[in-house]
Amino acid sequence: MNTVILNWVTFIYFGAAVFYLIHMLRGDDFWGKAATVTACAGIAAQTVALIVRWVESYSMGIGHIPLSNLYESLIFFAWTIMLLYLIMEWRIRNKSAGPFVTPFAFLLMAYASISPNISGQIQPLIPALKSNWLTSHVMTCFMGYASFAIAGGLGFMYLVKGEEGAGRGGPSLSFRRFLPSRDALDELIYQCTILGFIFLTLGIITGAVWAHYAWGRYWGWDPKETWSLITWLVYAAMLHSRYVRGWRGKRMAVMALVGLACVLVTYLGVNYLPGLHSYIKS
Repeated sequence: MNTVILNWVTFIYFGAAVFYLIHMLRGDDFWGKAATVTACAGIAAQTVALIVRWVESYSMGIGHIPLSNLYESLIFFAWTIMLLYLIMEWRIRNKSAGPFVTPFAFLLMAYASISPNISGQIQPLIPALKSNWLTSHVMTCFMGYASFAIAGGLGFMYLVKGEEGAGRGGPSLSFRRFLPSRDALDELIYQCTILGFIFLTLGIITGAVWAHYAWGRYWGWDPKETWSLITWLVYAAMLHSRYVRGWRGKRMAVMALVGLACVLVTYLGVNYLPGLHSYIKS
């Protein structure tokens, strides 16, 4: 049942992305409200599906939080992106980031649903995952990934925005007037990056403690560990450049996109390499 609900959530997020796009192009409040309502309905349904999946795992005698394989991690990744985005939308009272962020959630859900290499069945935990550290490590990592995904979407928005006032003479790009100012986008990129950096740091720390518990060492240069460190260093350099070198604007937007690429390699790319984290292929 949970997979049926999640399949419907995929289409709901697609609808939300389309509504956000129409709202941006037309500046019509009706479509903006429709987009927000649809996105809220999607995350509510997804939350129910995750809870149902959790309960079903206990009825099968293998009870565990649904964060144990690639299918469940993709679903949870999409959930965290939508949760953080909706919180941001509520706080800043602006929906313009919707067309740049909600497609991430839709694509993650779609990939989880249609990929022939991903099973949506509830599976028992492998021995290494039978730990209370599973929840804290995975949740902090994905909260960090979601924050970075939103920062990447905002970075793309900044590049699309261009110079203030640009595109007024070109109707095809007139939607840029509905985007927040470059200063506002720059500040949002910074705040999302700070939030993601904190969560990723906690994720690495909890992962190291868990690794010591499971494998007897804190760090083993596993591909996932190595790329997590690379991603952490990229965002550390991004924040350092802002504090020390005063980087703003376009440089930060580009760095947000570079960091997002590192996140995707860390999360998905290393699955094709042999390592201790290869269990998430299932």
